[in-house]
Amino acid sequence: MNKVILMGRLTRDPEVRYSQGENPLAIARYTLAVDRRFKRDGEASADFINCVAFGRQAEHAERYYRQGLRVTICGRIQTGSYTNKDGVKVYTTEVVVEEQEFAESKAASDANVGSFHAAPSPAPAPVSDAGDGFMNIPDGIDEELPFN
Repeated sequence: MNKVILMGRLTRDPEVRYSQGENPLAIARYTLAVDRRFKRDGEASADFINCVAFGRQAEHAERYYRQGLRVTICGRIQTGSYTNKDGVKVYTTEVVVEEQEFAESKAASDANVGSFHAAPSPAPAPVSDAGDGFMNIPDGIDEELPFN
């Protein structure tokens, strides 16, 4: 089984290109800075993981993802190699994104742009007393939602 789940912050805005042909396909590439659980010499460290998304996932990344945004992705690890212009074989490893979603609110993201070690997101609103299992969404956050 080849399955990976990551949560981290974008190190830069996604780079999006479109394939050639009759039905162009969006291809987004971005790098996630994923904090390591354990610290070496008391300092936090991170792994920088290259990710690639295709189609609708890529279009979503192009529209909504910006440097510093915290996201969660699920996908698979893909390895490959190529020979560069100097004749040296270069090995590659990247995560092919199958699912991606926001890992914090837009307000928290805007406050943490450029910071890879930000404070945790605020706790979600409590579940309503109606017992229907849905969270109450506070008024006035319509502009923070990626859909209308």
